[in-house]
Amino acid sequence: MKNSNYLYLQFADRIEKQIKSGVLNVGDKLPSIREVCAETGYSMSTVSKAYYEIESRSLIESRPQSGYYVSNTSARIIAEPSPSSPILRSANIDREDLIDQVYGNMTDDNITMLSLGFPSNELLPIAKLNKGMIQAMRQLPNSGTSYEQVQGNLNLRREIARWSFTWGGSLTEDDIVTTPGCTSAISHCLRTLTQPGDTIITESPAYFGILQLAKSLGLYIMELPTNMTTGIELDALKKALSTKKVSLCLLMSNFSNPSGSMMPAEHKKEVVKLMEFYNIPLIEDDIHGDLYFGSSRPTNCKTYDESGIVLCCSSVSKTLAPGYRVGWVSPGKFKKEILRNKIYHTLSSPTITHEVVGDFLKNGRYENHLRKIRQILHQNCNNYINTVLESFPAGTKVSQPQGGFFLWVELDKKIDTGDFYHLAMKHNISIAPGRIFSFQDQFSNCMRLSFGLPWTNELRHSIQTLGKLLDS
Repeated sequence: MKNSNYLYLQFADRIEKQIKSGVLNVGDKLPSIREVCAETGYSMSTVSKAYYEIESRSLIESRPQSGYYVSNTSARIIAEPSPSSPILRSANIDREDLIDQVYGNMTDDNITMLSLGFPSNELLPIAKLNKGMIQAMRQLPNSGTSYEQVQGNLNLRREIARWSFTWGGSLTEDDIVTTPGCTSAISHCLRTLTQPGDTIITESPAYFGILQLAKSLGLYIMELPTNMTTGIELDALKKALSTKKVSLCLLMSNFSNPSGSMMPAEHKKEVVKLMEFYNIPLIEDDIHGDLYFGSSRPTNCKTYDESGIVLCCSSVSKTLAPGYRVGWVSPGKFKKEILRNKIYHTLSSPTITHEVVGDFLKNGRYENHLRKIRQILHQNCNNYINTVLESFPAGTKVSQPQGGFFLWVELDKKIDTGDFYHLAMKHNISIAPGRIFSFQDQFSNCMRLSFGLPWTNELRHSIQTLGKLLDS
């Protein structure tokens, strides 16, 4: 029997492609639900859900007593943010004070947190996780108060390995080392593979937490030009690898933070080939890979790694339980060194929460949860884009991510989003200023907005308020 949960999304994706390719134009009427059922054999429920899904993407609209039509917003031409152009050698500019201000009030419920990069509690299966916590305490030795083995919870590692098939991997539990979150995994990799004074390559813009971590380890960060849709520019990467002394690369191949870019599969293959040719490790942050909006999960660089040169890091902090601190790395040929570093700096990962997540993955609940949260995030993304374009000043450019949590918004050059942050905070709205995502003098007219909050009229009003403040 056909699974209607997948059928309605497949049908919705086909209609979206027809609209975006021009097969269906603004004002065209779609076949009625009954007509589609007769032609395809789909159930009324499947077709209704598909039309609702397409409507939530702002591609069609329902007209009473008439049916569904392609909407005006479907033809809107969206100007995408400009590619970055960092200078390969420039003085690092401190951003710590601004970062402290933006994230110092992250638990304040009176502020609309468009700045935060993780899902709202309303999107998480908290009741099911609570039951899992009780079960874990009952089944673990000493109720989970003992240390885990250094490599990590076996149940969790086994399920992470099994889950790797979704991106074309064939890992085993022995290929995984668990950590207290994704940043911890990246930290172990950086500490293992670099020395103070080494140079590493990143995208630009890049997640500020990684930039600050690398700086704290005494590393020089070479930010390379990046396309806000397809990720790091390959020509710039080739040139840097061939002319500079580089210790490693650190990239987000899927739905990068903050730009939302996704490297095409061919680019991922080429990056891995370059790393192998120059024998330079690649730390891959794939924390957003499961939050895709399309019909299938994208591959990552690790998919194409045959030599063990890629250290792929991830976590459930963006999908399931931010506070559980469950992360991991598949370190390839560097496993021995990573384990040794973990002994020195962490020793053991949290016992109970790692068992809970392992069980959650094992019983299929994670897959069901992901299906729901992806749909919500996709709808949120479209709602954000439409509201930004309707409310922000003319000439605003906005990214069109195919997954993840973030919109990257580029404003007029005369607007400084560092100053604008303080103005927005007077209205209890927090944004992430673009300058915190680089050590160079760039992105001052950009901002990152997170669409991980439930979509409400109040949230729409907050985005509209930002637009009014920008126009004032």
